[in-house]
Amino acid sequence: MINGAQPAVTVEDLTKRFGPLEVLKGVTLTAHDGEVIAIVGSSGSGKSTLLRCINMLEIPDGGTVSIAGEEIRLREKRGGGREPAEPAQIDRLRQKLGMVFQSFNLWSHLTVLENVIEAPVHVQGRPKAEATEEALALLDKVGLADKRNHYPSQISGGQAQRAAIARALAMRPQLMLFDEPTSSLDPELVGDVLRVIRTLAEEGRTMMLVTHEMAFAREVANRGIFLHQGRVEEEGPPAQVFGQPRSERCRQFISSQLRS
Repeated sequence: MINGAQPAVTVEDLTKRFGPLEVLKGVTLTAHDGEVIAIVGSSGSGKSTLLRCINMLEIPDGGTVSIAGEEIRLREKRGGGREPAEPAQIDRLRQKLGMVFQSFNLWSHLTVLENVIEAPVHVQGRPKAEATEEALALLDKVGLADKRNHYPSQISGGQAQRAAIARALAMRPQLMLFDEPTSSLDPELVGDVLRVIRTLAEEGRTMMLVTHEMAFAREVANRGIFLHQGRVEEEGPPAQVFGQPRSERCRQFISSQLRS
């Protein structure tokens, strides 16, 4: 924590079910400003669901999420489950979170530049000229200045993912959430995306990164978290979690990743 500031995000005893399947079983974690947290685990361990609960794309069944010290208020629904008590609060707090998905989710009818300025102009109400100037700088940062007038169908998957990163950054988020940002890319395109994320880490951006890139996670993260069957099985410095895990389950997982 910097100068007594509130953590970027605090998650306490988070639970989430999909029908009879309990995906998150009481997850607690905190991300402070400037931290890079790498979250790893096998398929179905709850990694992506955790990120989606933080930005309320999925509503958790139990526990709390606080963004910059402000708890997201939920209420019980009559038929069971929970819903936002104040949808306007969700909209406001989401602006502090940048989300980068596995599948880019760019708007196909907009150019790369238009994708990046859409939310700053229409959600945050910023002047188009200001948003455009900032977007051009962000596209230059991610190596896409020459693709600004291309449509998503005209660029590669790796370029689309870098455009998605620029789009998330354009909202000036306090916390960046990356959900397996390279999992849908051809191997030769992975490096360019990882280089952009590494640059963001070096700039001191606060990030939570769900990834299967073990070596990269160990290199860029300040903290590693291993999720197993919906629980935090291991948490600590990357050298420990990825190099000398205490948990037998984590050792087995890391070993299987290194062999693959």
